[in-house]
Amino acid sequence: MLKKIFLLLLIGTIIGCGSSKPVIVTTKQPVNWKYSKTKQNDKPVTSGSNSNTITTSKTMTTNELIKAYIAQYSSVAMGNMKTYGIPASIILAQGILESGAGKGDLALTANNHFGIKCHNDWTGGKVYKDDDSLQECFRKYNQASESYQDHAMVLTGKKRYSSLFTLPKGDYKAWAKGLKDAGYATDPKYPEKLISYIESYNLGQYDAKVLGKEIAKEEAKVLLNDNFNVDQASLYEIQKGDTFYSVSRKFNLTVDELKQKNNLTENTLSIGQKLIVK
Repeated sequence: MLKKIFLLLLIGTIIGCGSSKPVIVTTKQPVNWKYSKTKQNDKPVTSGSNSNTITTSKTMTTNELIKAYIAQYSSVAMGNMKTYGIPASIILAQGILESGAGKGDLALTANNHFGIKCHNDWTGGKVYKDDDSLQECFRKYNQASESYQDHAMVLTGKKRYSSLFTLPKGDYKAWAKGLKDAGYATDPKYPEKLISYIESYNLGQYDAKVLGKEIAKEEAKVLLNDNFNVDQASLYEIQKGDTFYSVSRKFNLTVDELKQKNNLTENTLSIGQKLIVK
């Protein structure tokens, strides 16, 4: 009997000790979750195709995005104007409109800044997107500079656009209308939209620079007061051999900080491209 009583007491003691043992709770982060601490007053936003990635870029207004886009690609547009005779104002306005100032789906997923479709002669990369019809084929590029180059090749190489090159290079209104007449876009208000961007953001100045024309006093006054919210001293023009890492080291930034300043997600740079570094 004493043995049974002792055995029951022993079992009770073991059970009591087990019930008082603290419960260990483990937490596990989702796979591929990346997190970076936000600065004070910054709101975390998702970036790229992975919705679990959190970055610390501040929200930019549409106006700021467009001005940053112009600062980044104006040199490329002027270079194409010199080489191919397409007004820089038209190039920039089309880039802004067709790419959503670099933030549209095609620009982000395919580096396609001009909405150029595949057509039968295209042998490069492709993406599919609903447009005038379901799942139309659009060209995909490795970097944005290839899109600017291909835009020039399409306009200079296709017969239906040949009439554009009889127009004065400084007449952006005629070019805007000519693009619509040649079938570049189906939107009946396409010319008005291009002209609106050109006049709202004074893109005609880049045509004037290439053509070497004297800018009117009124326009010159606007240029002195309008630096697109980006001090020219804060811009760095990409040179041959530059990488995100080398530029970031030069200006005491991290690669992520440099990309966030310029609202970039790709890892490629183009010679002549301008980056905000301060």
